[in-house]
Amino acid sequence: VPFTWTFSLLVPWATMNGVLLVVYYLWDSVAYKKEPKEALKFDREHIEPLQITGQINFLWLAGIIASVAFLNANYIEAVAKNHWLGFIREVAMLALVGISVWSTPKGLRTANKFTMHPITEVAFLFIGIFITMIPALILLETHGKDLGLSQAWHYFWATGVLSSFLDNAPTYVTFFTTATGLNLDQARLLAGQAAPEALMWVGDNLINERVLTAISLGAVFMGANTYIGNGPNFMVKAVAEEAGIKMPSFFGYMAYSVLILLPLFVLVTFIFI
Repeated sequence: VPFTWTFSLLVPWATMNGVLLVVYYLWDSVAYKKEPKEALKFDREHIEPLQITGQINFLWLAGIIASVAFLNANYIEAVAKNHWLGFIREVAMLALVGISVWSTPKGLRTANKFTMHPITEVAFLFIGIFITMIPALILLETHGKDLGLSQAWHYFWATGVLSSFLDNAPTYVTFFTTATGLNLDQARLLAGQAAPEALMWVGDNLINERVLTAISLGAVFMGANTYIGNGPNFMVKAVAEEAGIKMPSFFGYMAYSVLILLPLFVLVTFIFI
């Protein structure tokens, strides 16, 4: 999918994040007022202005995002024709990582107590996930059309539930493959109309745009349902625990996600899917 198409998802993205920010603010405000008076007094007497050091890394981060977005066959014809050029994205990203290490004073990472332990822990976990989910994804690709997915919102929830426990990228690809396997009449029917505008070409595949939207939102939004749905979820947990902060258990985290996120997913279903 062309990177620029994802900007069409800006409104549901902003809606979801806007509601969550309000929930977090209210929750944090209530929790803060329950702090002991001594702790609140200490906070007032030891205010430190918020500041960011190592700002040059924002430039390298922008380079990482640009590499992911544009160094691919959708935007570079040579990549589509030459298999070996397919690795140009990874080479560029590794180069930017090296530049970041070289350009950032070592003292900043020492002050942040930076270690490779959290990313190593996440890497081992997701290697295991990727290996064990291969049979499930093959089964879906083979029998996906037999699942009875007849509405766009079916794809939203089916993709989302799987993304909650598997990585969202292969889950997205699996249901994308299922959706592109529909014939033209099925795809138009799924859109609720026979208008050709309801369909779009993605490479050599024809797909219903409403279904593509549903798959995209389900894969990304519902990855937040568990620690393992998205790599960053587990990394935040690992970083926090390494800093000595007690984190909820796997199912303890899901108690929060079910109570807060599921009602929002229902809202997204009715408004955007």
